[in-house]
Amino acid sequence: MSSPTLYISRLLPDPVMRAARRQFQLLNDPRDASPSWDTVKSGLRDADAAICTLTDRVDAALLAEATRLKILANYAVGYNNIDLAAATARGIVVTNTPDVLTDSTADLTWALLLAVARRVAEGDAYVRSGDWSGWAPTQMLGTDVTDKTLGIVGMGRIGQAVAQRATGFNMRIRYTSRTATALEGLPSQWEPRALPDLLQEADFVSLHVPLNSATHHLIGGRQLALMKPTAFLINTSRGPVIEEAALVDALLQRRLAGAGLDVFEQEPAFHPSLRELRQVVLLPHLGSATLATRVRMGMICLDNITAVFAGKPAPNQVSPA
Repeated sequence: MSSPTLYISRLLPDPVMRAARRQFQLLNDPRDASPSWDTVKSGLRDADAAICTLTDRVDAALLAEATRLKILANYAVGYNNIDLAAATARGIVVTNTPDVLTDSTADLTWALLLAVARRVAEGDAYVRSGDWSGWAPTQMLGTDVTDKTLGIVGMGRIGQAVAQRATGFNMRIRYTSRTATALEGLPSQWEPRALPDLLQEADFVSLHVPLNSATHHLIGGRQLALMKPTAFLINTSRGPVIEEAALVDALLQRRLAGAGLDVFEQEPAFHPSLRELRQVVLLPHLGSATLATRVRMGMICLDNITAVFAGKPAPNQVSPA
């Protein structure tokens, strides 16, 4: 019996591509560049299985062409890029890659937090400019992290991993969460708060929620107005969780001390004023971007596909069984 046909929308790390070629018949030679809607449509139409990425918008019209497709493995934890209801109606299994990118994303969250607090990107640019004339007592004074209050919005796996790292800085943890079961066994000193109270109390606010109708623009003008003018906002979740124009307005008016952003509302585009704001650190969506993590993500996708074609439940199915 011939192997199932597999469409992969974007080039994945070499170990993943080698495994995919061994196990399946690849329909395409994926590239680094984001494919067009028509290209994805063509791939899904001819595939038994597919691996797509968070930048691929898999809507109902596209899925209507995918008459052979049995499984759509999303190369991400979030799956807001897929019309889950349309996939389910067509009997297409949808899977994601949970757990594996928790630590890499939590690490990057801390990289952003420390970078904005201690003005790391500014300092690097200053030294490279050739204008630095040496140490000075008042030069580029930043903000302490130790003993401050960290507010975590979304206390799932990544939020908890960020909180665990904060204990090394003796930070007070305040959090919000919509999932009570995820909170069992948390340290008693990590205190829950309603979102408005958390925003008023925290020195650093870190976002770790999925993107859906309830979290779109979760942080807008009203919420930003609650934050301290000395506070920092960190986002490694999804860009549209923040109303970007409102964030820029708060930063320009110095109602917020700074921000660290790995994601953007209209990614890869972003508000033009962000480029000019020195108190903001901007990254090109690097949350899970370590070689080991990205390889594991790809292998999880392949494992889910293999399970489906072996007649077994997909280990990471997010669509209704």
